[in-house]
Amino acid sequence: MKMKKAPAKRLSHTGGALADVLAADGLLDESEAVAIKRVLAWQLEKSMKSQRISKQALAERMSTSRSQLDRLLDPDNSTVQLDTVARAARALGKRLEVKLVSAR
Repeated sequence: MKMKKAPAKRLSHTGGALADVLAADGLLDESEAVAIKRVLAWQLEKSMKSQRISKQALAERMSTSRSQLDRLLDPDNSTVQLDTVARAARALGKRLEVKLVSAR
C-alpha cells in the first residue's frame, strides 16, 4: 500500500532582500568588501594561470614577498591596499579600474 505524500508547504516571501537583512545587522559593508576581494583574488589567479605565472614569479615582478602575495590572493582576507592590487595588475599586464556607483 502506497502512502500519499503531504502537499509541500509554500514558503512565505515576507522577508526583505538579503542586502536589507545584512544592512539591518550592520554586516552589509563587510559582506560587500569580502565579495569584492573574492572577485579580485579570482581574477588575479585566473590571469596568473592563463599566463602560466607562478606565485613566486609574480611576487618578484611586484617587488614584494610571497607572503604578501598570498594575502592578496586569499579570498577571505578583505584587507588589501589599492596600490598592492594595482601593482599586481601591472605585473600581469592589466590595470586596475575602480569606480563609485550610486547606492540603491
